[in-house]
Amino acid sequence: MKVRRILAGLALVVAAAGAWVYWGLTHQADISAYAGLAPRTPTQPAPVRATFLGVSTILFDDGETQVLIDGFFTRPKLRQVFGGRVSSDPGLVAASIARARITRLAAVVVTHSHYDHALDSALVAHSTGAVIVGSASTANIARGSDLPEDKILTPRTGEAMTFGQFRVTLLPSGHVPTGYPNGAIEAPLRQPARADAYKLGEAFAVLIEHGGRSLLVNASAGFQPGALMGRVVDTVFLGVGQLGKKGDSYMQAYWHELVEAPRAKHVVVIHWDNFTLPLDEPLRPLPALFDDLDATMGSLTSKGREAHVKVTLPQAWQEFDAAAP
Repeated sequence: MKVRRILAGLALVVAAAGAWVYWGLTHQADISAYAGLAPRTPTQPAPVRATFLGVSTILFDDGETQVLIDGFFTRPKLRQVFGGRVSSDPGLVAASIARARITRLAAVVVTHSHYDHALDSALVAHSTGAVIVGSASTANIARGSDLPEDKILTPRTGEAMTFGQFRVTLLPSGHVPTGYPNGAIEAPLRQPARADAYKLGEAFAVLIEHGGRSLLVNASAGFQPGALMGRVVDTVFLGVGQLGKKGDSYMQAYWHELVEAPRAKHVVVIHWDNFTLPLDEPLRPLPALFDDLDATMGSLTSKGREAHVKVTLPQAWQEFDAAAP
């Protein structure tokens, strides 16, 4: 009888755990609640336009030159990520390049070398003739795709590069604490490869200056304390993936380092979407097991109201004035 009670208790625990996991994998924030936070497409020509393309892939365009952050379009399904190997889909990447009207691309700037940022970067560079910019790990991703060495740039942190009228500088940053693989990619990485072969390398915040305007892209919800001291930016493209699971003190530190310290007037929320789902469907947040977008947006919008900082959340393929508050 005692054994039966123990087994019955264990069965209840297993059932409860299974129900919690199922809820965590299927429940997600209601994105319609944030529809009013979409950045507005300008009615007049803007000096620099940004197009959000999911995760932290962002196209910046001044009408003459284009700069792309990350360039991740393939978005492998969850079963590929955890159970197999990932590789770029050339047809899908080509279609995405065409839909985004990427025709004058000078550089693909990779913020760090995890697959959801760097998987398609070399193919995009090869397809457009652009250079790829990033860490030594990103360079090995490019080499694994046979990109020529003269198309691979690994600048020193803080070293400014010029592409047309864009001035681009990589600044030190960090990755939100997660189970994603750290370390470096030490040799050319050829596709297909396991998702965890795409190690972090170095994490950068990307400073983009153009015509007196200053933009910052911080792709992951991590930071390096004091890295932006003395910098002033108009708009921060703020990565929030898994930020909702980090708690109030971490969110406050993140806001201080990335928004308060550089005195930003506008926050564009990026890396909020479920990157295992296709880009040609409406974006959806990560499941509750992995993130809590409601907690994130509640914190950011509250801090924004207090500090008179506009907070917006874009949808895929949306084009807007990159620096307008």
